[in-house]
Amino acid sequence: METILIVGGARSGKSQRAIELSRDTAPDRIFVATAEASDPEMADRIERHRADRGPGFTTVEAPLELVDALERAASPDRVVVVDCLTLWLSNLMHYGRDVEAQTAALTRFIARTPGPLILVSNEVGMGLVPGTPLGRGFRDAQGSLNQAVAAVCGRVEFMVAGLPMALKG
Repeated sequence: METILIVGGARSGKSQRAIELSRDTAPDRIFVATAEASDPEMADRIERHRADRGPGFTTVEAPLELVDALERAASPDRVVVVDCLTLWLSNLMHYGRDVEAQTAALTRFIARTPGPLILVSNEVGMGLVPGTPLGRGFRDAQGSLNQAVAAVCGRVEFMVAGLPMALKG
């Protein structure tokens, strides 16, 4: 089964690319959302994303239990879109979860997924060095997560200005 990781900066077109690819993959589509509506701005952002993807998706919310959600959703005749690994990582760190263990569980699942899977993640390591230990820790953890996921995905794309660049596959 095809597994695709789409990475890029904020507003680079990652989510739209994932939606486009999913529409070309299977008529049965699951959207696994990792965001939590922790404030009004985030709630508005989540609603805009829901409207942008339009009908045709069943949405599953998995801010922490991503692998469990994927286990339930994955199927040979269904495409699953995960948007996004960056918010999932942020949630894991916020709630004190074991990031390395969760990353290992995710990569084990990706390597054996029974159906098509498209994952979205931010590339956060291309800017300034964060000014706090928490920021630097997050940046480092995100880089490690992206590398681990990219290693087990068959295809990796980097989005720049709405344009996909093939990195793998």
